[in-house]
Amino acid sequence: MTEVIKPKMMDYHRHLLVCVGDRCTENGEGQTLYDLLKVKLKTAGLDKGELRVKKTRATCFGTCRSGPLLCVQPDGIWYYDITSEKLDRIIAEHFLQNKPVLEYVHHQVE
Repeated sequence: MTEVIKPKMMDYHRHLLVCVGDRCTENGEGQTLYDLLKVKLKTAGLDKGELRVKKTRATCFGTCRSGPLLCVQPDGIWYYDITSEKLDRIIAEHFLQNKPVLEYVHHQVE
């Protein structure tokens, strides 16, 4: 019998899910935004340490349109229509100052 190897994962403070699905954006903006995250998180110092943000691609959140969409866990905050500039503000205010950018939020778990 083959032994199952338990996966390993680095600790993280927040988990950012990025919708890259075709129904969220028509021209791959979600994937482009996901690709930008590596540089932006590293520049902000959020690629390691106690405030590390883990990023994951998702293909559908079930709330189509107005993408790219971001879901921030464990905060339960969903952002919509995210551009590179809006992402900069989310990183600076939400991730570094713990102040969600309310005008970009389309859903928040209470």
